[in-house]
This record gives sequence, C-alpha cells and structure tokens, in this order.
Amino acid sequence: MVTKTSPVIVVGGGAWGLSTALHMIESGYTNITVYERAAQIPSPYSAAWDLNKIVRAEYEDPFYTKLALEAIQGWKTPLFGPYFHQTGYVVATTGRAPAKAVEHLEKALLSVQADPTFAPGIKRLSGAADFKDYTWQYSGPLSGFKGYFNRLAGYAHSADTLKGLWEHCASRGVRFILGEEAGKVEKLVYQGRKCTGVATADGKTHQADLVICALGAHGASLLPDLGKFVVGRCWSVAHVQLSEEECNFLRGIPTTNVRDLGFFFEPDPKTRLFKLCPLGAGYTNTGSDGVSLPPTDRLPPPQDYIPAEDEKKLRQLLRETFPWMADRPFVDQKLCWFADTADSEYCIDYVPGTDKSVVVLSGDSGHGFKMMPVFGKWVTGLLERGEQSLSRWQWKSPVDADTDWGDAVSWRIGKGAELKELLQAKEKMVRARL
Repeated sequence: MVTKTSPVIVVGGGAWGLSTALHMIESGYTNITVYERAAQIPSPYSAAWDLNKIVRAEYEDPFYTKLALEAIQGWKTPLFGPYFHQTGYVVATTGRAPAKAVEHLEKALLSVQADPTFAPGIKRLSGAADFKDYTWQYSGPLSGFKGYFNRLAGYAHSADTLKGLWEHCASRGVRFILGEEAGKVEKLVYQGRKCTGVATADGKTHQADLVICALGAHGASLLPDLGKFVVGRCWSVAHVQLSEEECNFLRGIPTTNVRDLGFFFEPDPKTRLFKLCPLGAGYTNTGSDGVSLPPTDRLPPPQDYIPAEDEKKLRQLLRETFPWMADRPFVDQKLCWFADTADSEYCIDYVPGTDKSVVVLSGDSGHGFKMMPVFGKWVTGLLERGEQSLSRWQWKSPVDADTDWGDAVSWRIGKGAELKELLQAKEKMVRARL
C-alpha cells in the first residue's frame, strides 16, 4: 500500500506529469521524484513544448464541460494565471465546410448556450460583418463564415506553464532527474507482478513503491500493451514571423478555430511568432508490431516540415482572415505528437496485472493540456480510492483494427495517414524539383 511517505516515481515531466507532482505535494505526499529525459523543462518530448494551447470548455459531453470550467478557474489562480490569456474564442465554419464540421460547431454552441456560466458571454455570428465586431483586424473576406464568440475562453502559454510548474514543484520538494542518461527511464523493474522501480539509461535502478507513467505519445515505449488502445498521433504546427508593428496590430485577437481549416492565436509578444495549426485526423507512425510511436531518430521528428495538404489548409485560412500574411514563409514547422484514443477519452488508471504498483496517464487526444490545473487531483483521487471508478477513464481493451479513427469522434475532420507516406511524398516532390 502506498502511503504519503512512500517513494513515488513520475516518469515524464510534461503537462500531466507536472500536474500530478503538484497535486501529490499539495495532498501531503513527501517523496516524489520526476524522471524526464530532456535536459530541462519544458521538454521537447512533451506535446506542451509549444507556444500556446486553446483553453475552452465547449464539449458535447457535459462531463468534460464541467471539468474544463473547473480548470479555467484554476488558470485564474496566482500559480497558473501568468500563463493564461482570456482573449475570447471564435469558432467558425466557412461556406465550404463539410456537414460534419458544421454539426460539430452547432453541438459545441449548444453545449455553452445552455450553461448559465457561459450564456451571457456567447454571441452567435453569421457573416463577415458579425465576425468583424469581434475580430476587427481580420481583413479577409471570411467567406460564408458562421459560428459564435465565447468570451470566457482563450489560451495558455504552454511551454512557459511547464517551466513555471517545474520551478514551483522543485521549490516544494519534488526531485527532478533530467537528461538522456540519468533521466531517461528505459524499463520498469518488476519482482513478480509488482513493479519495484525503474531502470534508467545510465544503467542504474531506482526503487519506488509506485510508478506513474506520464509519457504522452511515448507511453507505449514503456508499457507496450498501452499501444493496443492508445495511438501516438501527430498534427502539424507552423508559424509566421511578424514584425513588432504586426505583432502589436494583432495583439488581443480572439483565439480562432475555423473547424474546416485550422486555428490560430494572438502572436507571442516575446518571439513575435504567429502560430497556426490545421485541423484533421492526424498522422500515425505505425510499426511492424501495430503500435504507433513518435520516430526516435530525430527530435522533434521530422524538423521544418508539414505535409503539403496541411500547408494548403493554412494558406486558405490566412486568405480568409489575414490575406496580407497568406504568402509569407512558414517558420518553425513541426509535427506535434499526442496520445490519442478512439473515443477521445483519457486513461487514468492502474495498469492491470501490476498489483496497483503502476499508474498510467494517457490518451489526452489533443484536449488534455487545458486540464493541467486540475488534472493531478484526479490522480490523487485514484490513489485514495484504490481503483478507477469512472469507466471512461479505465484501462481499455484493444481497439478493433478496423476502427475508423477519422469518424469515431466529431472533432476529427477528414482522414489520417501514415507518416512514412507523407515523407515519401515529400521526397518525391523534392526529386521532381531537381
């Protein structure tokens, strides 16, 4: 049985690992060590190693709406508040949007219109004139745009949040072991069914009464059976470098999500980078064992590249909103990896067959970072109860190989592809230009 003084190892210093360490310390646990293979936090292995993430509470499922509202209150505390920006949130579809995108928007709108917390700050928008009441900087045609504005949402600076939480947890007594040798956990160590600690890349073994795996898209590298229902999946990220004047011009724009094209944020004042992400079903890197994990040859893999189809979406998004930016070069292009599940549910549970000595935190499906202020509370609750009472967050049976991930959840638009197919297409295009 794990007590408040038992040695606990958290593997992974990303959003969920740090939130877990924070809430464990606040709950009275006194012997926590976080292992992170990067040399510092924020870690480039974390999906939150990024400029910003959307913070919103629109969910078709009231269960997550309630949790996200609680998280937003957490973002407004002194610890998290420096990283939260309540710019408001515009959700839209263009006149060419597929029916699924329009349906998803309407369901999201209904989820907030019916909630008394949101209702006063929600405004339905129809046509360019309506949108420009809230997005006056948008000089594009906004062709056929329909949607809504939500005053309560915005974004958080994700990399800065990781750094701030790392420093705070370290000041509270959480130990951090960092680096590709000492901080990289290569395997779990067992005595019979029970996990007794971890082995790191420097050849050392470290004892623990409980190991918490919070490795995101890399989780199946440590727990292979996790890869039977959690898939490493990536989406594109690109940026436009702005001048100081351009950055100031766009200061305070609402976080904007055009459901059939992509989303963007106000530019980052420190770097003057304007971040954009296309929407879609994402890309996998499935190995011969049927498990999808991020490539291990480079970090982040691949560098300075997004698929041509994604660039096409982002160019169209800019033509509709900021045509003066539409032909600018994209910089800091990359693929951001998440742990994805077919039903978009998290997994916060004991790993079966380990005598409750291993907990796994996975399946963020691209909507986990916003929960960072409250996520760790769900982990300490699991430890106090000794079991996961919510079926939606329990360890799952393997997903049917024929499951269509593109259609399983309403926010996924389009079809996915394998990373190797994209890289082959890129190489073919490069050769054609020679």
